[in-house]
Parts: sequence; C-alpha cells; structure tokens
Amino acid sequence: MPIVASDGSAVYTCEKQATQKGKGMAIDYDLLKRLSEAPGIASREDQVRAIAIGALRPLVDEIRIDQLGNAVALKRGNGSRRVMIAAHLDEIGFMVRQIDSDGYLRIQPVGGFDARNLVSQRVLVHSSKGGVLRGVMMLEAKPVHLLAGQEPPAPKLDDIFVDVGLKAEQAREVIELGDMMTLDRTVERVGDNIIGKAMDDRVGVLVMIEALRALRSHQVDVMAVATVQEEVGLRGATTAAFGLEPDIGIAIDVTVAGDIPGMKDTNQVSRLGAGAAIKIMDSSLLCDPRLVANFRDIARRENIPFQMEILPRGGTDAGGIQRSRAGVPSITLSIPTRYLHTVNEMVCASDVEACATLLARYLEEAHTFNYSFSA
Repeated sequence: MPIVASDGSAVYTCEKQATQKGKGMAIDYDLLKRLSEAPGIASREDQVRAIAIGALRPLVDEIRIDQLGNAVALKRGNGSRRVMIAAHLDEIGFMVRQIDSDGYLRIQPVGGFDARNLVSQRVLVHSSKGGVLRGVMMLEAKPVHLLAGQEPPAPKLDDIFVDVGLKAEQAREVIELGDMMTLDRTVERVGDNIIGKAMDDRVGVLVMIEALRALRSHQVDVMAVATVQEEVGLRGATTAAFGLEPDIGIAIDVTVAGDIPGMKDTNQVSRLGAGAAIKIMDSSLLCDPRLVANFRDIARRENIPFQMEILPRGGTDAGGIQRSRAGVPSITLSIPTRYLHTVNEMVCASDVEACATLLARYLEEAHTFNYSFSA
C-alpha cells in the first residue's frame, strides 16, 4: 500500500528503497559530512567550493569558477539542449559587526535566522588574519536566577553577542570587522536520518554530485553549477544562468518538513522519509507545469518515492534561473528537511537517494521533452 502524502497524492515506494534502508546509508555520507561541516557564508564559499570541485572533477568534462565564485561543471552531450542544475554552496551565518570595549562581538546576520534558535549556541569565528576562534552566543539579558519570577524576554538578533573569552585589545589583534562566523556543529547519524548545520544546501550539492554518478547515458549538455550567494538573493544562480543560457533550469534545494509536533497537517509542506519533493511553487517561482509533470511521471514509472510540494514562503535558485534573459523553463527538486535555518537541520537518507535517482533518470531523457510554445 502506498504512503499518502500531506497533499493527498500517493508516494510510491519500491523494493530497492526498503533494501537500502535495511543495509544502512546508500549515499556518500562522508562527502556530505565534509560539505556540511565546511564553513562558507555568502561571499565566503571558498572552502566548501573546493570540496565540491574535488567531487565533481572526475564526473565532468570541464570545470571552472566564474567571476562571482560559482563552480561551473560541464558534462557534454550532443549539444542539442543545455540543462542547468543549481545547488547552492553558501550557508546562513554571520559577520563580525563590532568588537565592544569588553571584547564581546556583535553580529551581522548573512541570511535569515530565527533568534530563538541561537541563544547559548557555540560558534566559530574565522579570522581573516588566520586561525579559528571558538565562541558562544548569549543574550543581552539577566540570568534566570536574577529574574525574580519575571518572564524572560523574547530574544532578538540585536540583543545577541558572542563571547570568545578575550579582552577587547586581544580580540582586536586577531579579529577584523567582517570576519566570517559560522555555527559550530558536526554532522551525525540519527536513526535513518542525518543532522548537521548547513544541510541547506550542502545536501543539495551532494544530490547533484550523486545524480551525475548515477547517470547512465545522456544527450543533453549537463551544466552542474555549485552556486554562491543564494541565501542573500539567488545571486549566483541568476548571474550563472545569464552567462550559460540554459534551455532548462533545475534547482536542487531543501524544503520544509513540517512533520513535527505543533504543526497541523495542512502546514506540513513535506514529510521526512516520504521521498523526493517535486516542487509546484514557492514565493520565488511557479515551476513549469510541464517539468512538474515530467518529474512526476518519471518517479511513478521508475518507482522512485516522491511527494508533491507547495512552499508558501521561501525561494530557490530556480527563481533566479527562470528570470534569466528571455526566461527559462525551471523547476526545483527538494529534499525534505526538518528544523530549517537552525543549527540542527535533519534530512532522511532515503529522501536524498530518491532525489539523486530522480534527477539522474530525468537527465537521461531530458532531450525528449519539448518546452517551447507555439503561437
């Protein structure tokens, strides 16, 4: 009996999936761990880009880094059609905005954070002078012991500071304003799931790489782009698409898995373990209905677990690709993720595998689909 997704559609299971769950991780866990744990906020993606390039290089015919920092990998087909895949390298994080007279650091967010998830979190300050300092985020407020029964205030980003254990003079010797700050978290297995920072969108980068590994044959030119600065406005994908002029755009990104206590079924968006999420729309784009149908039909035919997704708020690189030049038929393939934009983003290994498999199967027959309009 098929699982039923929150939108009422069937999620198709297969024997292979059950076998994979039984024998453990079927994806490249070690690569995901390296991608996730590498630091790289928007405009500072160097370390994670190097890891992605190392994994992509043996799978493609050529690879280069463009002017904005996107890693652009080309796997040649017959040149009749160009498919751009985009998965972003950058994570949400911070820059050092100020070092106060007592040595505490004030933060400038780079990407969207919920302040409720940040209090008492450990961070890493990546000094442009060399070296990494560990610190802790705390709230500018009275300790609970001194509240005298009062309710603690709701945290605000402006009220959060970072303590790196140094006096002001010491801190200023090793830290510059604008230095990158990332959350201090490792990747770990949790049952059938994986948790860590920056699954948004390092797991999407992994899916792109795994799909290229799984690709059996293809006629389209595949342009796999590990993009930069997605979290601050889809900037890398927008400029890359302008230069590459793709015929089809596919973003690989995470989406909300609202299958947790406190969430109504109508707000779930997606569920962990129910398969790849084929996006219908989000606030950055309306996915091309023909692409949506193609991905759905392939998933059904190939018995790849899937679910349909509508995300009321949030966007992906496909929104930038779609608007490039005269327009590009575009879609997003999503990995359901719990606790998005926190320090513990959680994905299911079987969903990651389903996304990579579905993307590979689509690329193998992408040359057969027609997305032009007739007058």
